Amino acid sequence: MTMDTAIARPELLLVADAVAREKQIDREEVLEAMEQAIQKAGRAKYGHEKDIRATIDRKTGDVRLSRWTEAVETVENEETQIPIHIARKFKPDIEVGGHLVDPLPPIDFGRIAAQTAKQVIVQRVREYERKRQYDEYKDRVGEIITGVVKRTEYGNLMVDLGRSEALLRRDETIPRENLHNGDRVRAFIYDVREEPRGPQIFLSRTHPGFLAKLFAQEVPEIYEGIIEIKAVARDPGSRAKMAVISRDSSIDPVGACVGMRGSRVQAVVAELQGEKIDIIPWSPNPATFVVNALAPAEVSKVVLDEEAGKVEVVVPDTQLSLAIGRRGQNVRLASQLTRWDIDILTEAEESERRQEEFRRRSGLFVEALDVDDVIAGLLVTEGFEGVEDLAATPVEELAAIEGFDEGIAAELQRRAEVALERKATELEDKRRALGVADDLAGLEGLSPAMLVALGEKGVKTLDDLADLASDELIEIVGADAMDEDAANAIIMAARAHWFEGEEDAG
Repeated sequence: MTMDTAIARPELLLVADAVAREKQIDREEVLEAMEQAIQKAGRAKYGHEKDIRATIDRKTGDVRLSRWTEAVETVENEETQIPIHIARKFKPDIEVGGHLVDPLPPIDFGRIAAQTAKQVIVQRVREYERKRQYDEYKDRVGEIITGVVKRTEYGNLMVDLGRSEALLRRDETIPRENLHNGDRVRAFIYDVREEPRGPQIFLSRTHPGFLAKLFAQEVPEIYEGIIEIKAVARDPGSRAKMAVISRDSSIDPVGACVGMRGSRVQAVVAELQGEKIDIIPWSPNPATFVVNALAPAEVSKVVLDEEAGKVEVVVPDTQLSLAIGRRGQNVRLASQLTRWDIDILTEAEESERRQEEFRRRSGLFVEALDVDDVIAGLLVTEGFEGVEDLAATPVEELAAIEGFDEGIAAELQRRAEVALERKATELEDKRRALGVADDLAGLEGLSPAMLVALGEKGVKTLDDLADLASDELIEIVGADAMDEDAANAIIMAARAHWFEGEEDAG
């Protein structure tokens, strides 16, 4: 007995077309959602354990319901599987893994079944819509987008982008900026995340990238790549610094960004609620870049410490307040822009500190070498940091210093060596008095001064040192004495005796 198991429902296709247009998702995805809804209703009628499948004809709208049973060697689930030898009675050419498809009578949707089907369709359509939104915006991070403020939630703004909503948090808006429902707003997409409740598009008006993209819209040379924005630092709503460089020597990057009578920069300033913008030329030379970044303050001298990532800037006394800026704003932005830790001194402070350093180092030479202030001053002027430098310098080089001869040079070096021996003896005696063990003193990489410092902190045995972390060891001996790798190596050497028994057993 054959039975027509299809119901023509052309209205399903019309509904699918309407939903696809409204939600701007693919028609096929809507039809798949409908099939899943009918499938769920079919399982509710014929059994949830059974493999019930529904199909909708894409041309006529015919709905077919069928039960699928898999042919297997050993049955594990009687609801969805059938032994292969029985399956071949119905379909002789079936193989293991194939399916018997039995048409089922069409179901008449009751109120509850229809409601369930509607919920499934709505849920699936929402999932497809979220996927479409995420796929559309995931590659647009770093762009400026325009939307309309839709509503406010706990001070955060929900922005309607047309086909999606985005979040503009309160701390991502410019201070003292009042945005109300219905206002058009431009913002920077800085993150897009796929979350259980749907894609989250995060906007910002305080991000440095927002300022850079605004200039790219206003300055054709930036858009075309002739001028490159190398760095941006912002104090949103107050002040910003932007470093630019031109790939064409005939084009002034700063002038191009400012525009005729300031037209280009003023357009950006207006969008950023009056935020003052300093546009400075970028330089590959760190000292030059730091000087440019501190504009409009004048700089007298720059001293770089590349290892520490610090730079010392000396300015005239009259320029100090300008260099620091209101509440430290100018130096803070310059530091963010250049990624150097900037320390500002006046010429008077720098001179006083230099004199103090000169007196300190001269005093060390006077005390250690038993020489007068003149000779000690000459040694400091020549750049000798301490007695160790003096002892390691050949006599010929010392004799070449103006005012010295070979006799003086030889005597200075002899006194330096004696001073070092005396200091080593004093440190060794102190180390023993503190009770620092000899096997700890025998570790490579620990100087007599470090051993004394460890003893003063109660680290007196190999086990005491082995129990330390690298940052604790560095804190005791001083950051200038060793780096993290050296500290780790010393600690591992101190722990070596813990494993000697294991190695022998192995």
